[in-house]
Amino acid sequence: MDSAERREFSGFDGGSWVADVAGPEAAPTVLLLHGGGQTRHAWGGTALAMAKAGWRTLALDLPGHGESAWSPNGDYRIETLSRDMARFCRTLGSPLALVGASLGGMISMAMSARSDAPAIAALSLVDIAPRVESKGVDRIVEFMRAHPEGFATLEDAARHIASYRGRPVMAHPRGLQKNLRLNQAGRWTWHWDQRLMNDENHNHRNDPAFFERALEQYAGPLMLVRGARSDVISPEGAEQFQQTFPQARFVALAGAGHMVAGDANDAFTATLIDFLREVMPPSTSASPASPEPATTLSAANGERAP
Repeated sequence: MDSAERREFSGFDGGSWVADVAGPEAAPTVLLLHGGGQTRHAWGGTALAMAKAGWRTLALDLPGHGESAWSPNGDYRIETLSRDMARFCRTLGSPLALVGASLGGMISMAMSARSDAPAIAALSLVDIAPRVESKGVDRIVEFMRAHPEGFATLEDAARHIASYRGRPVMAHPRGLQKNLRLNQAGRWTWHWDQRLMNDENHNHRNDPAFFERALEQYAGPLMLVRGARSDVISPEGAEQFQQTFPQARFVALAGAGHMVAGDANDAFTATLIDFLREVMPPSTSASPASPEPATTLSAANGERAP
């Protein structure tokens, strides 16, 4: 399977949501929820590899991101996002697995405790947990709040991303067009609603006790994938997570920071496929997945915001 189909889903707060859908329609579904400031394209290589392996994959633009609608009143609180995500997930059928990175993982944790959410067959958290390191989170917030006026060139945006990631951007800057849009003033601005990071929305996400209580109500298969270089989930934080949730599988990926799927795509995809093959087997009619090289995926998808 070499491509996904772009689809729109309507009827939710703020209007239509957009997803790339791939894989057999009748297969178990894997919903991929990206981090704040990213788009569905962050999952491109992983989603296609999993579709080849037999799952139906949906890589969704979160509300206020990419091509999905923005909230008319700027409400991106976790309570609101998890409520609307539960409605969306009820349309996807079962079994259903969630893979959530950063903000997508917060939504997944919050939704797992909702009485109106469908059953979740498996949950994978990607460099996010109930308790995170404040310095790492502050660095993301600083990155996302910087340059509200946009960038004069894609190269300027690439330098900003390189400064955050601590290494040069390897892909061609035009790959960033999936994460930025050219405004009427001729400047490149992020492809997400900047109200996502205002104090009301951001502070509402800073409640580790809430996320811990929510996740404690989830009884299904659980996995935490940490980037070994992450400053959001520390080694001590990962150990605490394992003590709080001893039933969870834990994997640390060498060479990856907070943006695990972008930093170590091959290893991440293989880890996710191994986990889901065990707890939510795919369609048996599909061919085995062979994840494409990380360098190829990075060039195809462009560099991604945190």
